[in-house]
Amino acid sequence: MTLAAPPIQNVQRRVVLNGVSWALYQSLLAEVGDRPIRLTFDQGRLEIMSPSPLHEHVEKIVARLIEAYADAMQIEVEGLGSTTFDREDLQKGLEPDECYYIANAPAVIGKQKLDLTVDPPPDLAVEVDISPPDIARQPIYAALGVPEVWRYDGRRVTPLRRNDDGDYIAIDASPSFPDGPVDELNRLLSIGLSRGQTAAVRALREWLNSR
Repeated sequence: MTLAAPPIQNVQRRVVLNGVSWALYQSLLAEVGDRPIRLTFDQGRLEIMSPSPLHEHVEKIVARLIEAYADAMQIEVEGLGSTTFDREDLQKGLEPDECYYIANAPAVIGKQKLDLTVDPPPDLAVEVDISPPDIARQPIYAALGVPEVWRYDGRRVTPLRRNDDGDYIAIDASPSFPDGPVDELNRLLSIGLSRGQTAAVRALREWLNSR
């Protein structure tokens, strides 16, 4: 794999456990706390993943671009980072790499705790899949009702939209940010990987000013 960036360690450690109870999953979530570890739970299967520096680097660049674009375009967004979203009735749970409430931002602003049986899921989740997960995450997002996922596969970001069948299909433009071309997002991401996060945000502002 070739990226326009200085060499960055690309090791994502994954462990999968079978026969894990919901109670044990919740205990592990409490034990992990705010540490940079992702837990994916799907009906008794649990994957524990430790993100690589490249994974976190891509995640942060995309987050800064989303937030800078939303601010410039006066789009209200409420970012919840890698908050755990889970539902015991579905026996599913995960942490996005980044997530945002956009259309549903007013429904969650000011809330300190969310219940997905009552509250809406995020409008947008960001997934950095440099190496494929052992437990498929898109079916979990679909079950939780997340309408849009941006997936980075080690080369580029592709927006995916949940259809009526609960599957995610690639789309040309994000419903959340319809005036933000995907090709431009990937150009800015390349700038961030090669020249730094601040350079990517500055390039975004230059592009917006030139329109």
